[in-house]
Amino acid sequence: MTDCRSLLATLRRPRLLMRAARFGLGDYRRERDLRRYVDHAASPEETVTSLMSVEARLEATRQAGDAGYSVARHIEVLIALLAEAQFLRRGETA
Repeated sequence: MTDCRSLLATLRRPRLLMRAARFGLGDYRRERDLRRYVDHAASPEETVTSLMSVEARLEATRQAGDAGYSVARHIEVLIALLAEAQFLRRGETA
């Protein structure tokens, strides 16, 4: 569990991306939104790990300047990642 938390603590992204993600947290619904990014909804710890890998790929695409990069998708994944991290901090389960 601490591995996920340390990775989240060191996550550095552009301020505008993070602000947009925090703004969207209120609309996040795990049962509706999570299945778009992760194959199966598991515990918040496993979900955070899966979302971190999805987000890392998006970040690499963004930094490479790839034309296939979608800022909207990146924000959606960050929203899910932040929400699942909140569940993890609170000790909630799916």
